[in-house]
Amino acid sequence: MKIGHWQLDTDPGNFEKNLAKLVDALHEADKQNIKIVSFPESFLTGYYSNTERARENSFSIDSDEIGELLNKTRDIKAMFMVGFNEMRGEKLYNTVLVAEQGKLIGTYSKAFPGYSHFTPGRKFPVFEKDDVKFGVIICSDGGFIEPARILALKGASIIFAPHYNYIKPKSLINHFKLVRSDHVARAVENSVWFVRGNNVNLGKDKGLEYDGVGYGDSYIVDPLGEIVVKSQRNVETLISYFINTEFTVTLSGLKTRSEISAKELGEILLQTEKEMRKDND
Repeated sequence: MKIGHWQLDTDPGNFEKNLAKLVDALHEADKQNIKIVSFPESFLTGYYSNTERARENSFSIDSDEIGELLNKTRDIKAMFMVGFNEMRGEKLYNTVLVAEQGKLIGTYSKAFPGYSHFTPGRKFPVFEKDDVKFGVIICSDGGFIEPARILALKGASIIFAPHYNYIKPKSLINHFKLVRSDHVARAVENSVWFVRGNNVNLGKDKGLEYDGVGYGDSYIVDPLGEIVVKSQRNVETLISYFINTEFTVTLSGLKTRSEISAKELGEILLQTEKEMRKDND
């Protein structure tokens, strides 16, 4: 199966422009016979540090905006995922939707959002395309063990991780090293393909209230922790790779490290956390 990611620059607050770019990019993905393609976190709306602006640039899953997106992508063959600020009642979520040929397949909301105006998601759905199961996490979720582990335990062989990075210059090198280490670890410990799908900023980000660098650096990691394809930095580009989903690293028959660890040490971990919390109270 050929999978991919579009590393793109978003225009915060300009839904129509972002949607038009998405549709054009999907047509190119179809030309390249990509079966599943991801787009950056918050791509449709922009990413905001300011609560009021985040709410102003949001919409619900049953909104006219989502209806327009589904209508304009009904002739696209590729299954795709794209991020937006989702209003759900009075709560705001950082969400990625999954769609195919004009139909909404499902959504995932970020478990560890970077700003307090987002409500954390606590559901971890698994999706399927041509008998291949995959899951979605968002950006900082990949720095934690459990989101990817839950998806792997549910049978996902690919984990897509749409990102939105705009990093302060003084943190750039440490961030670069840390996230790569996180993603290699998630791939290896869960025996999955891991897709780090970043944005890129071609100028100053209009949604964030500080100076930063959105350099891109999207890549696909195989189950052995090898980066098999990566993007050029600081440009809009499409990366893709033909993955062999049968290529997995297993221990004790068909069990992954995460499966073994969850089974053998899960209860001990929970008990230890309870004891530590009690000691700190």
